[in-house]
Amino acid sequence: MLEFDYRNVRAEILGEENGLNLDAEFNNYNEKIAKIINDLNSRKDKPGQWLQWLNLGYSEETVWLVKEYAAMIKGRFENILVLGIGGSALGGCAVCEALLKPYWNLLTEEQRDNLPRIFFLDNIDPDQMNALLDILDLKKTLVNVITKSGSTAETMSQFMIIKDRLEKELGDNYIRNIVATTDQNVGILRQISNEEGYKTFVIPDDVGGRFSVFSAVGLLPFALVDINIEELMQGVKDMDLALKNTDIRHNIAAQNALIHYLMDTQKGKNITVMMPYSSRLKYISDWFAQLWAESLGKENDNNGNRVNIGPTPVKALGATDQHSQIQLYNEGPNNKLINFIRVKEFDTTLEIPKIFGFTGIGYLGGKTINDLINSEANATRVALTDYKRPNVTIYLDKVDAYNIGQLLYMLEVQTAIAGELYNINTYNQPGVEQAKNYTYALMGRAGYEESAEDLKRKMS
Repeated sequence: MLEFDYRNVRAEILGEENGLNLDAEFNNYNEKIAKIINDLNSRKDKPGQWLQWLNLGYSEETVWLVKEYAAMIKGRFENILVLGIGGSALGGCAVCEALLKPYWNLLTEEQRDNLPRIFFLDNIDPDQMNALLDILDLKKTLVNVITKSGSTAETMSQFMIIKDRLEKELGDNYIRNIVATTDQNVGILRQISNEEGYKTFVIPDDVGGRFSVFSAVGLLPFALVDINIEELMQGVKDMDLALKNTDIRHNIAAQNALIHYLMDTQKGKNITVMMPYSSRLKYISDWFAQLWAESLGKENDNNGNRVNIGPTPVKALGATDQHSQIQLYNEGPNNKLINFIRVKEFDTTLEIPKIFGFTGIGYLGGKTINDLINSEANATRVALTDYKRPNVTIYLDKVDAYNIGQLLYMLEVQTAIAGELYNINTYNQPGVEQAKNYTYALMGRAGYEESAEDLKRKMS
């Protein structure tokens, strides 16, 4: 299981101004945390609660269906192109970057074990999109379009462009190059899929995009590049069992949720830095940033009070960002809580040769890059603590499917518990919806004419 080290948020180490009296706080909040955990699990099967993501680890039918489809089309495509934005892409990017061989798309077909390359088109920058379409042979590309509503302007505009090109190149056979992941019954993409005959997979009801990585949203792309989704889901299930423990002293998601909540509300540390010391985990920070920001940043609490709360996530990478951000973290405003993610065992070892022995860098010879990155992580952690900057560390035994499943699920549950502590709706995003509606108006969608006129006045 994952290990969680929170010693460097203790008042005994940081002092009363910046640290927490954790033993006392765990006692104070233990009953409330137990109620939150029990309540989340009791509500997860109730429609409209948006808690079905708590059940995704046990979706054996989904695992079987995506594996069956992956086996059926194996060897037919050179590329997988995933169309999605936000929760429809960030989890897929994070897991593929972590679990595929580094530089996957640059490897030869033989080095990839004859598996396809995978691309996530998660933005609508015209230069990026044109450049990708220039290098992809669409006839040899499987396109996975992901949107629950089917009305996501960014994803559907991408799809319209690519569908048009596929149809021109392949005629009626183009439908073999499309697989849609969407709502089971309703929505524009469901309607189009049914009419045109696309293969489809389902995004379950009451699962929001940022909590969907363990549904077909993530599992289908993973299966298509032969990521071990059974091990991934086993990690989710084992972590789910551990996180049902209502004693905060034995529940790492509850511990980290409470630490973040108290650091924000009591100590004014409302910036959450996610800093893995592994390039393979870089996009975990991107995925977490959406999860944390969109879930916890809210104008109103559940009682209707205007609160304008939410910790701000910041993405960092060790050791890279020691040279770009740590100066600020050590000597700038003491308003951050740094989350390190550490890997105990890297897949490979790289030795530094014993050369330049009579210079100032000779001491590096005979050591390994593994030694160096671990020393960098330890040094940064201690330096932050010297400056009275709170930090916690999550340890993975290694970067594999089992540990990644545990990590992502733990962070999801941590977010859910934090939302309950803040007394907000963790699963809505009215600030996002407003911008979406303005976009519809500006692009001329029917029914948004009044908003379009209002926007023109504001923009003039």
